[in-house]
Amino acid sequence: QVQLEESGGGSVQPGGSLRLSCAASRSSFRFYAMGWYRQAPGKQRELVATITQVGRTNYTDSVKGRFTIARDNGKNTVYLQMNSLKPEDTAVYYCNAPKVDNTGLWDWGQGTQVTVSS
Repeated sequence: QVQLEESGGGSVQPGGSLRLSCAASRSSFRFYAMGWYRQAPGKQRELVATITQVGRTNYTDSVKGRFTIARDNGKNTVYLQMNSLKPEDTAVYYCNAPKVDNTGLWDWGQGTQVTVSS
């Protein structure tokens, strides 16, 4: 079991940027693809970005060109750089290792709140 701790959220105006971090508790993190998820109020959790063990990335259409996922295996950390933020990006953001059905492999962390509002 790997424990996950997300950080870096906050409140920003539309068009602003944030960088989220997710620290994993064990170095075995490096053997897994990782993903960033988000859950908006009243909606299901959705997977928005993934990165493989060797750095290949994929994004859901709504964040392509605005979000960038990266990882540092030496620090057991995955990042999400979010630019050109929109109000519809408002959600609690989580990281996890995606399973085949896109659910998370490990227990969920507390998440980090991102609020985009003028």
